Amino acid sequence: MSSYKELLAQREKLEKQIEEAKSREYAEVLNEIKQKMADYGISLTELGGGRAAKGAKAARPRAGVAPKYRDPDSGSTWSGRGKPPRWIAGLDREKFLIQK
Repeated sequence: MSSYKELLAQREKLEKQIEEAKSREYAEVLNEIKQKMADYGISLTELGGGRAAKGAKAARPRAGVAPKYRDPDSGSTWSGRGKPPRWIAGLDREKFLIQK
């Protein structure tokens, strides 16, 4: 049976071998990935890298929603989405419709 010190020495030797193997293979794998990205036109953003926030989808421009209702007194508008503003809450919305 091996002693504690012998096992620690074996572990240290194995860890060193693991690091060396990883270093050797790293360059090969990196070149292979770069080549496939070039072949298929894959960008970093498609892979989830780049400046996009981690765990977030890539930002895309969103079109604003056109207003559907207008307050005749203040001129404030509301799209009809989300919580209604105070000036229209609980009232008949037909009176506030924007004519198109």
